[in-house]
Amino acid sequence: MGLQLEEIPRVQTITKEQFLKEYVAKQRPVVIERLIEDWPAYKKWNLAYINEVAGHKTVPLFDDKPISSEYKFNEPHTSMKMSDYVALLKSKATNYRIFLYNLLKEVPSLQKDFQYPSVGLKFMKTMPFLFFGGQGSKVFMHYDIDYANILHFHFHGEKRCVLFPPSETKYLYKIPHALISHQEIDFSNPDIERWPALAKAKGCVANLKHGETLYMPEGYWHHMTYLTAGFSMSIRSVPRRIDHFLKASYNVFFMRYFDNAMRKIRGKRWMEYKNRSAIARTHRKNGISRTDSL
Repeated sequence: MGLQLEEIPRVQTITKEQFLKEYVAKQRPVVIERLIEDWPAYKKWNLAYINEVAGHKTVPLFDDKPISSEYKFNEPHTSMKMSDYVALLKSKATNYRIFLYNLLKEVPSLQKDFQYPSVGLKFMKTMPFLFFGGQGSKVFMHYDIDYANILHFHFHGEKRCVLFPPSETKYLYKIPHALISHQEIDFSNPDIERWPALAKAKGCVANLKHGETLYMPEGYWHHMTYLTAGFSMSIRSVPRRIDHFLKASYNVFFMRYFDNAMRKIRGKRWMEYKNRSAIARTHRKNGISRTDSL
């Protein structure tokens, strides 16, 4: 038995009124297949073009090392020239990813290749981030610190996106004082016997191809797998629900600083405590005894 996942609805095009009424108001994800066909980026953006305009840039890279007292959620593990990274992506499968990188600030010419869609959301125009990944690389299950409404545009290749709404948090082995699920869970092929609460979680999935757009509502958990080498861009809009805005404020102004302080004070012991607590709390909330999960 695996995860309970439904296919995310797809539309070719959508009006602002339809998008706000059917998806934003109801907090439902959707894939919009032809939203950006009029962008120059739709025809231009691929790995070869990125290498052409940004190959000289040194970029931060992440791999599949677990978050620890040494490595934080958004702390890169190494760096290399973009040209070397693109060559690596084209040559073989790799776990190296670029995560939350504002390449458009580093290479302003890229800003001419897209425009913010008129879908009724007010986007934060200083925060268009790019994400790159090699074939087989994965982004662990997490949700975003700011509970933003997100449009996620994919380019070059294909990636698999698994989402869970905030209502399913109680089943996902959330790490306390963090934005992630327990990192030993392989959400591509989870061991339900070891992680029994996952059997109750109801999520959704979509494979994104070049030029397709995924809308991720506020606070949605997401796990990404690059089926081929490729990259995506995200733009963000602040949460519209007051409870999500308050949770985002707590995360930004208290939670992350508290967690960083505890890492420094307790180090590895803090991380071990959080991992144990994630399992114990999840099983307790779902009435799963220790022997049930063996």
